[in-house]
Amino acid sequence: MKASTPIGLVLVAATVLALTGCASEPAYRPFTILYDLEISFSDAAWDGKTIPSGQQCPAFGGNGTTPALIVGNIPPTANVLILEFSNKSHLPLDKGGQGRIGYLFEAGTPRIALPAIAGNTFDLPEPFFVIAAHRKPFQYKQGAYLPPCSGGKGDYYYLVVKAVRLPDSFEEQGEIVGQGKLFLGRY
Repeated sequence: MKASTPIGLVLVAATVLALTGCASEPAYRPFTILYDLEISFSDAAWDGKTIPSGQQCPAFGGNGTTPALIVGNIPPTANVLILEFSNKSHLPLDKGGQGRIGYLFEAGTPRIALPAIAGNTFDLPEPFFVIAAHRKPFQYKQGAYLPPCSGGKGDYYYLVVKAVRLPDSFEEQGEIVGQGKLFLGRY
């Protein structure tokens, strides 16, 4: 499937929305064996304990980006990664509330290096795409990813990555085939 075609983009968007719970009925079948994705930081400034200086939102003096990541043990049938950024300490921003971003790739790729991408923007480099904007559009600049923005109160930030097999047609169902979680740090 080529996502650059209009029907390809519609298919990607419809399937991803269904897989992430934005539709009333999920359009995927359960996959009995989920791969455990191996997720790690590729930038030493991110240690999983404390959000690095400057990686917070502009309201608190930062210009944050997503962390650069390595995702491994990707199932051979997967062709999309879904990155769900969350603040566990603030209910409206939990479960992907800091933004949901997709990454389209060729099935059979076992490991991917994801670069850092800017927060507070919808202008994402290809092959990234926006799944859902962060849930604080009236308080902070809208975008696909809201960098940590709790003002240093010690909030708990984490990331869930899902590996998804998108279907080739509307007649097929997509499936989540792998998942992993990474603690980003406290801020």
